[in-house]
Amino acid sequence: MDRRPVRRFRPDPGAPRPPDGVWPLTVPAIAQVLREGLELGPGATVLVGENGSGKSTVLEVLAAALGLNAEGGSVNARHTTRRSEPGSLDLIVERSPGAERWAYFLRDETLHGLYSYLESIGDPSYHELSHGEGFLSLFGSRATRRGLYLLDEPDAALSFTGTLSLVVRLAELVAGGAQVVVATHSPVLAALPGAHLLEVGPWGLRRADWAELELTANWQQFLADPASFLRHLT
Repeated sequence: MDRRPVRRFRPDPGAPRPPDGVWPLTVPAIAQVLREGLELGPGATVLVGENGSGKSTVLEVLAAALGLNAEGGSVNARHTTRRSEPGSLDLIVERSPGAERWAYFLRDETLHGLYSYLESIGDPSYHELSHGEGFLSLFGSRATRRGLYLLDEPDAALSFTGTLSLVVRLAELVAGGAQVVVATHSPVLAALPGAHLLEVGPWGLRRADWAELELTANWQQFLADPASFLRHLT
């Protein structure tokens, strides 16, 4: 039996379509999702791409469609600063019958505000921890059940060993029946065992293999000969 928390995000054919040529439809990945929808396989889906490719915008739209706070948290989080997200774009969430409905959204760029909000409602002070320690502690406290977890650039907070710790935790969640969607610049997170990789760029979203990612090739070339790699940039 299919127990995926979310099977698919699909466009609502009866909803007004945002105008072409206006953000966020200027983001090819968003335009594709509004045309075709986005199916989530079981386990992990990892979005990779350059800055400005639309990875974070895709996660923001998915989070809004799930009713999650745009600045991080669950459906119950009530904190907000300045709204800059595109909203749900009227996407419809298709769920598996009887599947877990729990979901949580973490964005590196809004962690400070989320920490302050959680502290105000009785959580421990994540501000007293380092960037990476705070992220891993909060995620560990929330990622305790099946459901869908959206993580936007968690590698920004983490060292190499911290990223490996996150990979281990994500693998455990997936083994327990959860789904995760991660937007990242990290080849380590992109190597999450069994993950479905989506490369984001001017083409929109396309399936990819880890060994074929531009991200992977760039890191391999850099680590093989950093001095030579950097000389080619100048």
